[in-house]
Amino acid sequence: LAANQTNQTGPQCLEVSIPDGLFLSLGLVSLVENVLVVAAIAKNRNLHSPMYYFVCCLAVSDLLVSVSNVLETAVLLLLEAGALAAQAAVVQQLDNVMNVLICGSMVSSLCFLGAIAVDRYVSIFYALRYHSIVTLPRAGRAIAAIWAGSVLSSTLFIAYYHHTAVLLGLVSFFVAMLALMAVLYVHMLARACQHGRHIARLHKTQHPTRQGCGLKGAATLTILLGVFLLCWAPFFLHLSLVVLCPQHPTCGCVFKNVNLFLALVICNSIVDPLIYAFRSQELRKTLQEVLQCSW
Repeated sequence: LAANQTNQTGPQCLEVSIPDGLFLSLGLVSLVENVLVVAAIAKNRNLHSPMYYFVCCLAVSDLLVSVSNVLETAVLLLLEAGALAAQAAVVQQLDNVMNVLICGSMVSSLCFLGAIAVDRYVSIFYALRYHSIVTLPRAGRAIAAIWAGSVLSSTLFIAYYHHTAVLLGLVSFFVAMLALMAVLYVHMLARACQHGRHIARLHKTQHPTRQGCGLKGAATLTILLGVFLLCWAPFFLHLSLVVLCPQHPTCGCVFKNVNLFLALVICNSIVDPLIYAFRSQELRKTLQEVLQCSW
């Protein structure tokens, strides 16, 4: 993914070094967290619903993001240390497989974040029809389409990464997911505050309720979109600069920090379960049972 880096850097380049141990540790934490989410959802039949299936698929995607990055790092370390001997052709094929896995898991992770936002939107604005709109067969088809599209898009990206259109397409996809999530969550916040004001008028406590709704909703929205931007935007900025200024010294400074950007993506895989899974009381209860059984 970082094949288009340049060595032309300015004199004031700031390169943030990510120790290999830290990179591997982040991947391990993400692996444990997301495996626990998948295990809890698989164990509890009460969680066998479209919403939790989307959360489960997000956990699988995040798990693959972490595992693929960690595996690539581990293989590189073994090759550098001479502990792993392989022919150049084999190494190239392995690198292609890892890159397809990394890219595919990133695309699927973004897709499932969008799917969760759509699911929550439908549950709020079409509450009475939710179970007839978001059915298990439809959710299954959506999940299958996302996985198939992720594999196809990642294969095309790795095969034609040197084409500007491919890079721009991937960046445009990120921007589209960001816009979708922002619009849906802002609309949901507005509806929640409107509902809060309606209840406040009934109880004649309009001002405090409105203020509480606004602060709590704004905080939640800031966390959702802020984490998404902080973790994903630097990596896609990197891809954008590969297209816009591949030889510029200033852009070269950005390219040198690609490992930091990948570490932020792994951090997103750690935070996602905290935002989308562990906030569920039912899932936390099941998680406790899973941990007790493991001991």
